[in-house]
Amino acid sequence: MQLGELMKKTIVLSLLSLSVVSGVHARSSSNEVAYVPGEVVVKVKKGLMGKFLGKKSLLNADLKKSMNLIAGDFVVLKTTSKSTNSLINELKTFPEVIYAEPNFIYKAINSTNDPLVGKLWGLSNTGNNEPDRNGGNSGSVGVAGADINAEKAWTITKGSKNVVIAIIDTGIDYNHADLKDNIWVNTKEIAGNNIDDDANGFIDDIHGWNAFAKNGNPMDGNSHGSHCAGTIGAKHGNGVGVAGVMDNVSMMAVKFLSDEGSGNLADAVVAIDYATKMNVDIMSNSWGGGGFSQALEDSIKAAKNQGILFVAAAGNDGTNNDAAPHYPSNYQLDNVISVAAYTNQDSLASFSCFGKRTVHVAAPGHNILSTVPGNSYKVFSGTSMATPHISGVLGLLMASEGRQDVKAVRERLMATSVPGAAYRKTTVAGGRVDAYNFLTNTRIPHQGPDEGAWSSEALSEIFETTHPYANNAKISKTYNFPGAKYVKLVIEKYETEANYDFVILKDAKGTVIEKISGAGSNYETDYAETESITVEFTSDSSEARFGAVIKNVKVIY
Repeated sequence: MQLGELMKKTIVLSLLSLSVVSGVHARSSSNEVAYVPGEVVVKVKKGLMGKFLGKKSLLNADLKKSMNLIAGDFVVLKTTSKSTNSLINELKTFPEVIYAEPNFIYKAINSTNDPLVGKLWGLSNTGNNEPDRNGGNSGSVGVAGADINAEKAWTITKGSKNVVIAIIDTGIDYNHADLKDNIWVNTKEIAGNNIDDDANGFIDDIHGWNAFAKNGNPMDGNSHGSHCAGTIGAKHGNGVGVAGVMDNVSMMAVKFLSDEGSGNLADAVVAIDYATKMNVDIMSNSWGGGGFSQALEDSIKAAKNQGILFVAAAGNDGTNNDAAPHYPSNYQLDNVISVAAYTNQDSLASFSCFGKRTVHVAAPGHNILSTVPGNSYKVFSGTSMATPHISGVLGLLMASEGRQDVKAVRERLMATSVPGAAYRKTTVAGGRVDAYNFLTNTRIPHQGPDEGAWSSEALSEIFETTHPYANNAKISKTYNFPGAKYVKLVIEKYETEANYDFVILKDAKGTVIEKISGAGSNYETDYAETESITVEFTSDSSEARFGAVIKNVKVIY
């Protein structure tokens, strides 16, 4: 297809987030390994402290503290006339010295001192730290530990500036105090001279490229791209704001969505091409729309051929991507990782698209607090918010182990996920991402019950809708199976308006086991480890069809 024809074929591609709230201001600072400048802790050999202190004048350093401990005799020396490393090197020549090292600074291991970090349930879910639309506590009782296990992963790595992640979106507020330290800088380009200094075909692309406006200023006027950036790489330990999955990263702003949140195919492929030319490590894509596009697939394939991962939001229609493909997340390429969204209750978000064959893994995506333009913060929901969690986790692996085969990385991401009933029939992995498992390549067997152990029973009361069912119906019945280990239902017949009217199954904790829509017969549902199942039938206000009949259950005691 010629470029002129491509420009005519405009596919509206839109961001994949939902709700918004207001926030507060912040500033940022670096968070390298810290120590007190000029101070050195010295361990002195037993019985030689006096001799050592007698030579101290040779070091041109002051004695700040002397410590006689169970572990030995120590002093703290301070110098203002030389570097810390110089002082340490001199001390190594003293026969009285066992070792000398910088006076390191330590912090409490809640990992950061950013005041809003406690609201980031996706990084560390306490069970009661989900933010509401106004930035307060939502009051939602979550499942403690249902998160990406970030704090444990950070004991291995917090990232690296050498890892470059292109956020292909509405741009980034690259001046945001919580983002600016982790914004990618094209050091081969001179800002504002209107010259393509690095001869890459793009003028003044200092922080990325604006494919929408065709210039080197990818500033975000929408909020969506900046929100995604904050989840990936908001700076840690600056005393304000939030914290990203990565403390250290280089985030490239590639804008092709307008400030209204939509863009077209031509700009999308230019955006992807730019990031490919610049050889980024990961592309984070919280957008979708339109049908299959060969141009878009070819662009993503070109990135694959350079070993670049393409992380894509699964979509917010609550539909099955196996049956109704969503793009770009449905392209069957080895570098594409499709991401569903889950809630703080360890259940698939009601809006999230899913697909046992096409959606790879789930990540936090409901009520996610992050950065927006103007040094502020808001709460959004969507598979848009789940996607940057995955991009950040992938970035941690690259910081730890370097770039690897894209298909192998995707397989590892899925194999190390935490299995759960909510994801068993909704994702390829059958689980939600775990950053620590991923970094350590800890693979969790996704084992189920012995298929030969099921026994069939009749339900104590048939579950049946009217035929046809009523508009705006909501029917609910709970069935108890005392002593059961696993339970699943057999739906004799169901026929509903696909993707609008549902049979919903929940376990004893209220976690959704499966949402069923469309048509089928003698369908065995997903199983749950529970002693009770609640069946709900819901319909909207439009067309009504047969409904559902459930008479039998299968149980393992």
